[in-house]
Amino acid sequence: MMGGMSQAGPGDEAAAGGELAARREPPAPREPVPQGQLRASHQDRDQVVEILRVAAGDGRLTSEELDERLEAALSARTFGELAALTTDLPAAGGAAGAAVSEPKDMIRLECRSGSAKREGRWVVPRRIEVRVTSGEVKLDFTEAIVAQPLLQIDAEVSSGRLLLVTKPGIMVDADDVAVRSGEVKVRAPWGPDVPVTLRLEVSGKVGSGSIKARPPRRSFWQWLMRRPRPYALAQG
Repeated sequence: MMGGMSQAGPGDEAAAGGELAARREPPAPREPVPQGQLRASHQDRDQVVEILRVAAGDGRLTSEELDERLEAALSARTFGELAALTTDLPAAGGAAGAAVSEPKDMIRLECRSGSAKREGRWVVPRRIEVRVTSGEVKLDFTEAIVAQPLLQIDAEVSSGRLLLVTKPGIMVDADDVAVRSGEVKVRAPWGPDVPVTLRLEVSGKVGSGSIKARPPRRSFWQWLMRRPRPYALAQG
């Protein structure tokens, strides 16, 4: 035997081979993470915040409940924490089911007397042609399903009224409406700092009628109880 070197026996070689084989084995596969424990993104939090604000605007949440849930949504880490904030809100399921609805290219509304309405969870098309001889056409966008950022409205109001009920995030441009003896009035009390989610471009002409755009009004009982206006809650 030469200086300091030891001879390896068969058992040592087998042990070394087993150690190398153990090192080459792939790691055991991880167990799949449950859906509720997946990490939430900023976009996931923003979607829940929008649902909460719409619910507050509809009167389903008080201002205290809205503040509490908004704080929880912004600090949520997982899908499960976000889902717990909207389980009692029909808007959460309604929005998910309605998202697959394909908007129409154009719809026509003609009102010679009486009224014609689009309200609740209706799908906003890309273009609307409105003809009002008498009566009222009402387009309520507070719960409408918006699939694109622009809606063109071609309006001809001889008499009567075209009413657009809006909410924060909806901008109305009525500069291309020709007025003879009627009125065009747009109210957006939430100011210019709110991000625009839907732009309404209104064109056409008004004879002796009117085109008005405004936020939703409080009911008599909401006014009597001095509850905040719906758009004030939705704005946050």
